[in-house]
Order: sequence, then structure tokens, then C-alpha cells
Amino acid sequence: MNGALGFIGVFLSFLSDVTYGGSALPLASDDTLNHCTDIWNICHEKFGAPSMTCLSSFYSNLCVRTFDSEMTSLNSTRWCNWGNVKGYYSNLSNCTEVISDCLLIPWPNPLVEETFVKIHLRYFKDCPTEELGDPPPLVMFALVITPIFLIPVMVILVVFKTVNWDDIS
Repeated sequence: MNGALGFIGVFLSFLSDVTYGGSALPLASDDTLNHCTDIWNICHEKFGAPSMTCLSSFYSNLCVRTFDSEMTSLNSTRWCNWGNVKGYYSNLSNCTEVISDCLLIPWPNPLVEETFVKIHLRYFKDCPTEELGDPPPLVMFALVITPIFLIPVMVILVVFKTVNWDDIS
């Protein structure tokens, strides 16, 4: 289930409007190369090389922290309205993607999925889902009984037309 939530999170980030709101990532500008160099250097200084540990640190301290502050600015009753959160969600997705690209780590990756699962569990677990259920029994009865009665009527009409056609010729 958690893997599915991560996939859905990443998929929704593609559907969201990336131009909505300000960028959560100061790296996403014309001088992205300079920022990537900075990220790369920080990873080398603190972690020895770009790694999943370094990526996790950037996700937590930059992307998720920014998303958390943006979501906290909203009233929790507004979290379930996609129109209210799609810009923040898109910024989170862009942030994770840019940092992964800077560190030459494929995106999406298991860490991205884990990040989105945690976000969903924290902010969206109480949101109603629009699951499809069975129709009421009366509607179900009408849908089942209609073809049952229609088939004999069609057979009778075909036979009747065939018999009348033979009488005419």
C-alpha cells in the first residue's frame, strides 16, 4: 500500500500545475548549475560523496521543511482541497527532482516514494476518498432485469417479422 501511495504522489506531482505559487526551491533558477555545484560540494564535505544519505538530508532539510511550513500556513480543514495544495505539492516534487538531478541520482527513487508516503500519511490520511461502490439494490435489479426481458421480446419480434415476410412473398 505504501508503494502505491508513493507512486500516486509522484504521479500527482506530474499532473499538478508547476507554475503555481513561488518555487520551494531556490535552486530552480537560471543558475541551477551553480546551485548543483553547491549541493555537490556540500555532499562531498559532509558525506564524502553524493549518496542516498546526502539526498535524504537535502530532502528533509529543504524540500519537506518548506512543504511543512507551506502546509502549516493553511488551515488543516483546507488540506483536502487539491486546489489549495497543488502548488505546494508541485514545489515539493520539483525540489526532490532538482536535488536528485544535481546529485546524479535517478528520480523517482525509493527515497522519493518514501517521502511522498510520509507526506500523505501526515497531511492527507483523513481526506475522504471517492471510492466507487455498488449501486442501490433497486438500480441493480433494473440493470439486471432489463436485458432478461428484452431478449425474449427481440426474439419474438424477429420471428414475427420473418413469418410475416414469408407470407408476403
